[in-house]
Order: sequence, then structure tokens, then C-alpha cells
Amino acid sequence: MKDMALAEIVLPPQPRDYHGVNWAGFRTLYLREIRRFWKVGFQTLAAPVVTALLYMMVFVVAAQGARPIHGMPYGAFVAPGLIMMQILNNAFANSSSSLLQAKMNGLMGDFLTPPLAPIEHAAAFGLGAATRGLLVGAVTWLAVSPFAHIGVAHLWAVAYFGLGAALILGFLGVMAGLWAEKFDQMAVVTNFIVMPMTFLSGTFYLVERLPEPFRSFSKFNPFFYLIDGFRYGFIGHAEGSLAIGAAMTAALVLVFGWICLRMFQTGYKIKT
Repeated sequence: MKDMALAEIVLPPQPRDYHGVNWAGFRTLYLREIRRFWKVGFQTLAAPVVTALLYMMVFVVAAQGARPIHGMPYGAFVAPGLIMMQILNNAFANSSSSLLQAKMNGLMGDFLTPPLAPIEHAAAFGLGAATRGLLVGAVTWLAVSPFAHIGVAHLWAVAYFGLGAALILGFLGVMAGLWAEKFDQMAVVTNFIVMPMTFLSGTFYLVERLPEPFRSFSKFNPFFYLIDGFRYGFIGHAEGSLAIGAAMTAALVLVFGWICLRMFQTGYKIKT
């Protein structure tokens, strides 16, 4: 009777509640993304810095004797654009290559088997990519500073647009990595979307000097507002509307993040 009474009061095992955030799993996946690019740091960190310095040398030498832009040397104008370009390219490359390589090597199960919610997958990949983009941007900033002599006029703009750009391209890389099934498809996104939008956004020049209709088209390029707002943080002058740029940046982060979340929720090109 005593044993039966004890049996009656012993509660059955309760299922684990997965509605809360699995911080340990999220942190593990995020750190995995950090370690992945850190292992090849010479390629992921040093190579972009060398590329930025070469751009800096070519454009500054080519612009010797040119009149100042907004009252400052051309080098100080182009340096923020180079830093932002490295943030954009490296954030996109990190998440897109990570997911595409996992798909091609049959390792997606390693991400799906642990008890991680779709939002944790999307956040870990997006933040991992943003971390690489911001880290490369910071190293590039240090590398070009002796040649450009740039200061910081508005720290909030540097931080806001830098972080926003890293997250936007990180999420875009997640979408591209889940969509693409081979490297040729990824090259299409890189060469025909990311690269043209980067170079046609005022990275190396004033958009107002472009002939029509390219000048008007540039105002619809989201990369223009990212670079323009980021450059405003350094030189204190913006070509476009900072309010539009700030709102667009927040909107793209939310929209792209939501799309990534839905792709993981539906198992888009992940689950068979």
C-alpha cells in the first residue's frame, strides 16, 4: 500500500519546453560561425585589408591634384566607402558560404538535429556574419587611417549604419546560401547583385556627379543610403536623407530577418 501511494504521487516525466530561447545552443552555433572564419584568418581578415589598401592607393594616386570633396582630401572621402564595402562583402560571404558548403557536404543535419528553433538558426547565422563584417571593417579602418587621416564626426551614425549594413548583408547571405545549390548560383548573386550595387552606390565618388538616369537610379539603391550614412559619421556630410537611410536600414534588417526566419521554419531547400 505504501509503495502504491508513493507511485501515485510520483509525477510522470514532463516534456521539455522548447518555447523559450535555447541560449546554449544559440551561443554554440554563433561561436561555431566565428571559429569557422577565424581558422582561416589570413584569408578572411588579412586579404580584405590588402584589397582595401590597394583600392586606396589606386584611387588616391589617380585623384592627386583633384579638388577637395566637401572641403576634405579625396582620401578622407573614399576611406569610409572602402570600410563599408568590406563590411558588406564579408558579411555576405560568411553566411552564404557557410550554408552552401554545409548543403553541398551534406552537413545540414548538424544544424537541424540540435533542439534549436528557427529564430535561433537565423539569428546565429546572421549575427555570425555581421561579426565577421564588422571585424573586417574595424581592421580596414585601422589599416587605411594612416593614409586617409579620417576622424569621427558622429559616432552614432558609424555604429548604426555599420551594424545595420552587417546585419542586412548577413541575412541576405543566409537567404542566398539556402537558395543556392551550387557555387555557380552563388556567383550570380555576388557578381550581378551585391557587387554592382556596391560599386554604384557612391563608394568612390559623389552620386550627384553621375549623369541621368544613373543619378536618380542610385537614390533607389539601398547600398547608397548605407554608405552615405556611414560616411556621414566620419565627415559630417550626407548626400541623401539621413532619416530615409535610417528608416530603410531598420526596415531591411527586420524584413530580411523575417524572411530568413520563414525559410528556416518552412525548411526551404533544407528538409527533404
